[in-house]
Amino acid sequence: MSTSNFSRWRPHPWHGLAVGPDVPRIVTAYIEISPFDQMKYEIDKDSGYLCIDRPQPTSAQQPTLYGFIPRTYCGNRVRDLMPGSECGDGDPLDICVISERAIDRTEILLKAKVVGGLPMNDGGEADDKIIAVLVDDPAFGHVNEISELPPIMIHRIAHYFQTYKMVPGKANKVTIGEAYGFQRAAQVIEASMADYQDDYGDLPQD
Repeated sequence: MSTSNFSRWRPHPWHGLAVGPDVPRIVTAYIEISPFDQMKYEIDKDSGYLCIDRPQPTSAQQPTLYGFIPRTYCGNRVRDLMPGSECGDGDPLDICVISERAIDRTEILLKAKVVGGLPMNDGGEADDKIIAVLVDDPAFGHVNEISELPPIMIHRIAHYFQTYKMVPGKANKVTIGEAYGFQRAAQVIEASMADYQDDYGDLPQD
């Protein structure tokens, strides 16, 4: 008989999974959206299942795998790291994961190496986008800092988030500052973990 540990029931992706094996450098990423889909998917916070949030209103496609880091929350500590923001966005911390190989599946878990991030202010809400590479990726697995990635890749990610909510005739409420490196990303991740503890308590990890 196997003695391996396993979950008898499906863990909630936000609350029931570990943050990562070597936080803040190596984190768990739960992927909600792939670069090959123009629907906006989001975790249902009550059930933990992936649901359709909305069709993307523009022709822009997400340039990377996109999801969140479990057991994180963008609250007051995350807000305090972003000048000009009034609050955190009240969601788990977002993460964009770069992979050399095409991955078209969602609702998957992967190990991501954090290299930096983008400070996104969405109408006064701090909504940082952590940038990471797939652990052991053959093309990008060696990267430790966002400055080691091709600048066009960061430009595409920033442009997508700068424009993906734009509606003709309405003001764009999204602003994105200069990309930051691993040291700042680590501060944001640790702040989001502390915000999570403030709001959800010290839940046991599997």
